Amino acid sequence: MDFHPQPQAGAPKPWAFPAPQRGTLDNGLTVLHCHRPGQQVVAVEINLDAPLDAEPKGLDGVSTIMARAFNEGTDKHSAEEFAAELERCGATMDAHADHPGVRVSLEVPVSRLPKALALLADALRAPAFADSEIERLVRNRLDEIPHESANPARRAAKELSRQLFPADARMSRPRQGTEETVTAIDAAAVRAFYEKHVRPATATAVVVGDLTGVDLAALLADTLGAWTGDTAEPRPVPPVIADDSGRVVIVDRPGAVQTQLLIGRIGPDRHDRVWAAQILGTYCLGGTLTSRLDRVLREEKGYTYGVRSFAQVLRSAPDGTGASMLAISGSVDTPNTGPALDDLWQVLRTLAAEGLTDAERDTAVQNLVGVAPLKFETAAAVAGTLADQVEQHLPDDFQAHLYRQLAATGTVEATAAVVSAFPADRLVTILVGDAAAIEEPVKALNIGEVTVVAG
Repeated sequence: MDFHPQPQAGAPKPWAFPAPQRGTLDNGLTVLHCHRPGQQVVAVEINLDAPLDAEPKGLDGVSTIMARAFNEGTDKHSAEEFAAELERCGATMDAHADHPGVRVSLEVPVSRLPKALALLADALRAPAFADSEIERLVRNRLDEIPHESANPARRAAKELSRQLFPADARMSRPRQGTEETVTAIDAAAVRAFYEKHVRPATATAVVVGDLTGVDLAALLADTLGAWTGDTAEPRPVPPVIADDSGRVVIVDRPGAVQTQLLIGRIGPDRHDRVWAAQILGTYCLGGTLTSRLDRVLREEKGYTYGVRSFAQVLRSAPDGTGASMLAISGSVDTPNTGPALDDLWQVLRTLAAEGLTDAERDTAVQNLVGVAPLKFETAAAVAGTLADQVEQHLPDDFQAHLYRQLAATGTVEATAAVVSAFPADRLVTILVGDAAAIEEPVKALNIGEVTVVAG
């Protein structure tokens, strides 16, 4: 029997994060587009300069209601008709609000891009904001709030923000509003927020996909280019102020069989030169199953299914006033809450004393840089990252440059960055669990003053 020769792997092709082309429409809308051959589903991201700290006092959550209402009809279509038109295009459209602003996302087969872009343009240009639809969205949001409060991870995140930031700072309060503030939102408030903050001159559109045969300039001019609005002065960005003095807050959940951990502080944003080293060191600490935290708390001690450390940009600014959340999260069984925290702090102290190993650094680089071609296979992943860069006032080549920085970062740099990011004496620890069972063991650790708040 003859056997065919075993196929051999070819030489790897060089890869770099896609570079977009940049332009501006006549109405002032900034456009980034990126041709990705073979990506027949086109992704569109719209950045609107309507940050959470622009919400009127007492109306926290109005930007979220506005974002959700973009899907609820226009001057041409009712909510039902708009949804049906999107479905006929095979398109999906979503929107959400966060600290930097509102993001509207669209995915559609390239063959139906003209129709979908026209619908997106109508939603941005002339949203209906019908009283009945806004009332329904407000009711839906009010229904969500108790479920979020019941979720230990969400409750921990809410408490960490409340503890870190001053009460008058928007970052201290839930992104999507509280029951009190959401109840106060009506269609008039949504319209007023839209009219004050949503305009093409301060917005950016990102278009990514296979644009072969698509006259994108003409298509954008006929759709998003028909959106009009006045210009606006850049909004002042308030500095991020936080108190990360070491302390522990227990959110009491009597009878809880697990304790949710969220340990955090504020760190630099992506404009800081330490960002690449910090990402690398944080990955070594708790970015994967083989990280130090998992190796001790999961594999050796069996306290948890997994613990992760991460850095999440909250708001970014080129003048250094931006910030990120540096955090460690996970859950452990209630009886082992004290021992788990003790071991976690020991991991941090050992890391500061001995540093990372070259093997840990090499594995992290391989995982972070090596998977990039897979991570950005879809148009949506590329578009989302480009929109993040716009939102964070970063250059268009930031992501490509970041991967080169990660590959060039040494073990000593990564160690210094992660030790600086997670100092054992400057961490705010939130524990959502049974205070009666965990308060005394946690106090015995001497990792900060312990207080108990209602769950």
